[in-house]
Amino acid sequence: MKRAFAFLLLTLIGCSSDSEKSSEKPADTTPNYTLIFMDKSVSVNVNNNFIAQKYQQAINDIIDQNIRKKDDKLEVYFIHENTSKARALSLTTRSALEVAENANQTDREAAQTAFDLALSREKAVFRQRTLQQLVAQNAGRSNRDTDIWASLPVIARANESGSNVKVYYLSDMVESVQGAGRRDFHKTPPKDNGQAEEWAKKDAESLKRHTLGSPDVTMILPFEPNASVKENNPAVTQYWQTLFAELGVTNVEEL
Repeated sequence: MKRAFAFLLLTLIGCSSDSEKSSEKPADTTPNYTLIFMDKSVSVNVNNNFIAQKYQQAINDIIDQNIRKKDDKLEVYFIHENTSKARALSLTTRSALEVAENANQTDREAAQTAFDLALSREKAVFRQRTLQQLVAQNAGRSNRDTDIWASLPVIARANESGSNVKVYYLSDMVESVQGAGRRDFHKTPPKDNGQAEEWAKKDAESLKRHTLGSPDVTMILPFEPNASVKENNPAVTQYWQTLFAELGVTNVEEL
């Protein structure tokens, strides 16, 4: 009887162990494709201490969270009059975790240490070069307009890669483009959330040609906590929340 009980106990333990192994999720090997859109129009001044500190911290966090494995990509675009053609930086990680299938624990730990070190060096380069783009000045004529709509085809191209797309706007999100069918929130901002939603739904009809997929979108605004409604108009961010939702994006965050 004792022998039968011991056998049954071992069998249950083995089944439990197998069940736990089967329930473990495999590591996500899909590369991350990170897009950072930096506002280089005259409305965002990165020489302001608050803005500089907030955006520097944001860049550090973005790189730490998204640059984690081989083939993770980071691209930086400037937001101004010619956003879709304003790619300022494109980097892809080369560090890979290489472990032989029959490697012992010591070899595995050594491989992990080597990978962590190599990735840390690459992330330092990503961070340095991205921060250089943050402080780059735009004194050209393109700083007069803020064409955020033009970021949508850039996101659509990233979606075609099959990667996990993460999108970050370092911007006040004040669309400002003159011409028929465009929005100039400097001259005519939405007066309330209702109008913002109405405009966004109307604009989405012409912008649905861009297939964005389901990226994570984060709007990192440059406003201090005591900013006035006139400066940090909540209806403007409501416009973008609604527009992205109409284009199929389900995860939109405001910081």
